[in-house]
Amino acid sequence: MSARYLTIDEIEKISTSLAAALAEAITDETDAFSLATFCRRHGISLPTYYRIAQQGLAPATFSIGSRVLVSKEAAARWRAAREAASASETA
Repeated sequence: MSARYLTIDEIEKISTSLAAALAEAITDETDAFSLATFCRRHGISLPTYYRIAQQGLAPATFSIGSRVLVSKEAAARWRAAREAASASETA
């Protein structure tokens, strides 16, 4: 059985996956998320976030300096509100 070497593309994919997993693990310990992290964790894009924010449907945020953050509690309230809205739309 001969050894197989990884291509640069394969190494980059693995590196990207590991970096994302590490960021997720570190973020699990935080009490607030950046908008990018909030979006990634909820499977939405930043443009989608900004669209729902314009509609008044985004989670509550707070600012620290120039950073805009979403607390874990606000994210949980947002998910519950979206679930309730979806349930009432299908009922």
